[in-house]
Amino acid sequence: MKGLILSGGKGTRLRPLTYTSAKQLVPVANKPVLFYGIESLVSAGIREIGIVVGDTHAEIEAAVGDGSRFGARVTYIPQDAPRGLAHAVLIAEPFLRGSRFVMYLGDNLLQRGITALVEEYLQLGVDCEILLTRVPNPSSFGVAELDATGRVARLVEKPKEPRSDLALVGVYLFNETVFDAVKAIQPSPRGELEITDAIQWLVDHGRSVHAHLVSGWWKDTGKAEDMLEANRTVLDGLEDHRGTATVDSSSRVEGKVVFEGPPGSVVLVDSVVRGPAVIGEGSRIERSFVGPYTAIAAGCRLNRVEIENSIVWEGSTLEDVSLRISDSLIGRGVVIRRDPERKPKAHRFLVGDASEVGIGE
Repeated sequence: MKGLILSGGKGTRLRPLTYTSAKQLVPVANKPVLFYGIESLVSAGIREIGIVVGDTHAEIEAAVGDGSRFGARVTYIPQDAPRGLAHAVLIAEPFLRGSRFVMYLGDNLLQRGITALVEEYLQLGVDCEILLTRVPNPSSFGVAELDATGRVARLVEKPKEPRSDLALVGVYLFNETVFDAVKAIQPSPRGELEITDAIQWLVDHGRSVHAHLVSGWWKDTGKAEDMLEANRTVLDGLEDHRGTATVDSSSRVEGKVVFEGPPGSVVLVDSVVRGPAVIGEGSRIERSFVGPYTAIAAGCRLNRVEIENSIVWEGSTLEDVSLRISDSLIGRGVVIRRDPERKPKAHRFLVGDASEVGIGE
């Protein structure tokens, strides 16, 4: 089998972060979301991977390279504009033809990976397998309706009045029949070739489509709150404390905390780090509190700061912030420091790369 990862799209729901970075490279527990998908494919025995890229292709190619670091061989497939998931399949046909394949949305996370799903798909011998999960807001997703026997009856993309709460998870398994489907459908009112329409074509033309209800968590990291939830979920699954930091006698490390990089490269001075948390290589934390569900990337500096349930990208500086920072995404190279002219009552940040924010006392 081959893999197809979709990493185009503009990530408008994560702006301003995605003005300067691909949404698939936003870190969860200090690892880009895209890397989780690649690792899932490789763990399932899939080594030939095509990645559909758009405007952010240079950044994605720089991060992933030829795939050898993951044990894979990566081919990049340019898409001139986001024209729908089925369009991505269409333009990837030369790469995929002659093979069954897994299509994986590059901003999705699955707790248990896809190895068992690939095995099930091959064992069943069906034309298509879709993953479904129950959601409280089905109108935000592609939705599947099943008949009394559990067979797929109907699929609708982002219905205004959903007739089911079963949302399509961003992982699909196909054989070559899907190419007939994507060539037969027309663009939706959104102007896109919808994968739901392609799968509906398979159903209507008697092709076998198997629905698998996902066990374990699934995260679509399209919005800031989704990123933070995904970060919490991954950090919850951390092993016990790993790595070592340079810790002075007035500092404490509590709970599950991962220190990345060579031993001692993370420095704690008169600070508390309470896990689950991850601290990137070369970061220095002084007179600060890093609370649960926080991911601090490499090369950051924290001084007289309290922070929790947040993601901080590499090379950022947080200094002398009087109120606790919570529920925040802070980009690369950001500087946030106290500004005595301002007097806020609370802090919550979604800050893009290379920004500087002044904070009141």
